[in-house]
This record gives sequence, structure tokens and C-alpha cells, in this order.
Amino acid sequence: MQRRHLLAAGSATLALPAFGLDFAAPRAPAAMRASVDRIIDITVGIRPFRAQGPRIEAEKRLGKTLVHHYGHGGSGWSLSWGSAQRALALVQAGGARPGERIAVIGCGAIGLTTARTAQQAGYKVRLYAKDRPPRVHSSAATGLWTPDSRIVASEHASEAWTAEWEAMARASFKVHQGYLGLPSGPVEWHDGYVVADEGFDQPLPSYAAHGSEPDYPELSSRIADLRPQGRELAADEHPFRKPHARRFTQLVFNIPAYQRLLLEDFARDGGELVQREFRQPRDFARLPERVVVNCMGDGARKLLNDVGMTPVRGQTARLIPQPEVDYALIYRGHNLVVLPRRDGLLVAAMGEHDFGSDELQPDRAQTEAAVQRLAGLF
Repeated sequence: MQRRHLLAAGSATLALPAFGLDFAAPRAPAAMRASVDRIIDITVGIRPFRAQGPRIEAEKRLGKTLVHHYGHGGSGWSLSWGSAQRALALVQAGGARPGERIAVIGCGAIGLTTARTAQQAGYKVRLYAKDRPPRVHSSAATGLWTPDSRIVASEHASEAWTAEWEAMARASFKVHQGYLGLPSGPVEWHDGYVVADEGFDQPLPSYAAHGSEPDYPELSSRIADLRPQGRELAADEHPFRKPHARRFTQLVFNIPAYQRLLLEDFARDGGELVQREFRQPRDFARLPERVVVNCMGDGARKLLNDVGMTPVRGQTARLIPQPEVDYALIYRGHNLVVLPRRDGLLVAAMGEHDFGSDELQPDRAQTEAAVQRLAGLF
């Protein structure tokens, strides 16, 4: 059993109660065609983890009001809108008035949603970025709504911090609902299965038990009403080779479509996108805008020497799309998550040394091993 099981959210939700959902006669799911010759892409991105949680704070620096907004770990897409609302409050507190042009640095999930949130509040926005989608770390994200994924270390999760996190998660969830039903399907609900070798009452080992990662707090119970859960299924109610399976329902982001839509909306509302690389903090002073929102993610670690940030390598792969597969799949305790995205079956698996690594070279052997584990479930 690999300790990188990618189930910080999935395992926690197993204990949540049902919410009146009837799964008495589930439709038999189509089998996933899992073979290494169907791998069409492998992508690596870096999650910007901060033990203290995301940095959302303002300072006066180099003649600017600099609002820092980065460090969301594995929860960038999931928390983005609620987090952007907090960053916007700091922009407003810094004296910027609607109609004024502000700068946003970074074109990942946090940068794009911050730019759109500012536009919706009446600001003109110029977005500066070294790269744009799909050449940003957010493009490699899994796409499952996991607002509690590597977001904070347990030692920093005070009651006040947790309450703020819950508010951000609920605000983000509300905005994501507005993207449901659109033709490109940027946000969709999908049913899924958690499959396990042993009963779901068996605990999984904590990250901290292995010494390289901090322990993470249990946060999912705070938003249990946003994650409807089904019951555990009998052996004849699912097609998997493992004895235990449970249904769940979760939001899934079709990230390429979501990114494209955000960029289109940003341009439609007068946004400007400027390609620029920031090599030192003094580069902020050269911008014409007096309010700058720093959404550089892992880039802020080196630029600002943020010693509290740890890079966490994440590798995802896509198999040839299977439109008939409309469910997600998590193999509990075996480092495997599969999502039915429109751009292909997305397979995610952590590597043994990914925490603390900013290595961007794809590891095909890691992906092939995950695909073979997937094949073994059918």
C-alpha cells in the first residue's frame, strides 16, 4: 500500500451520513478501458502548500499596495472564488475604487478567479503572467472539488482559521453552481465509487506517520451538507473485483473548458492579458498600477523567498475519452483517483517523493503503474 493515497477528501467523506438519496437500484457502470496504450497525455504541476494555510494579506511595498493571494495547496480550484472574495476585500481596504485599474499577477486558477471577481466588483484589471493556460500549474490539477486538500497543517487549524476556511469553501461552492449546465460543461456533478479492500471503518495511515508530510485536520464535517453521500453497496450492486464499494456524488471541473471560459469572460469585460515574467520583487515597482494582487502560486516561493511554502509535485494523465463512463472512481488506500472528464479519463496518483519536490519531468512508470492498478479493479 502506497502512503500517497490521494484520499484526504475521499476517505474523510466515507463517514458522512446519507442525505435522502436513493441508491437502491444503481445502474451498472460502464467499465473503464484501462490499458497503458490508451495514455494520451501526462502532465505535471506543482501544488503550492503552506503549513499556515493560504497567504491572503496586504502590505505596502515599493510604493504599491501589494495583496498576496497564494498558497492553496491542492485546493486552488475548489477554494478559488471564496478566497478571491477575501483578496478583493483587501484591495478595497487599500483604497482602490471601482473604475480604477489594478494588476493581477498569475494566470492559474487563483489569478483567473481573482481577476474575474475584481471585474465583477467594477475594477478594470490587467493580468500579468509568464504563461497562460494550458501552460500553468493549475492545468495539471485533478479537477475534483476538494477544498480541504493539503490546505493547512493541523497545528495551524485554529477554530478561527477553520471558520474562515468554511466561509471560503461555501462561497466558492455557491459560485461554482453558476457554471453548471453550460454547453462546454466547465462544472458538472458526477456520481462515483470509493472501492476498498477492507471495510470503510478501517482507518488509513496519516501522512504524518511517515515523517515527510504534516498531519492535516479533518475539515470535511464542516461542509457535510455540500457533499451528499450514498450507502455502501452489496457485492452484486457493483462491478468491481474488490469486496467493498460505496457511492458518492461530487463536483468535477472540466479544467480546459473552465479555463477557456474564464479567459473569454475576462476579455469580454475589457480585461488585458500581458505576458511578463517577474524575476525579483522590484519588478512590482515597474508596473503602472498602484494596487497589485500577487497570485503567483509556487512562483512566489522563489520570488519572495517564502520559506513557509513547500512545493508538492502532482502528476496526472489522461486516457482516451470514454463518453459512456460518467462516474468517478477512488481506490481507497491505493493511491488512485480517476475522473470522467470530457478531455479524457483523468488518472491521478502521487509519487513516493512528491511532497517537497518541484520536479516537472513526467514519470511515465508512475502513471503506468496507476493505470495497471485501475485495470485490476474491473
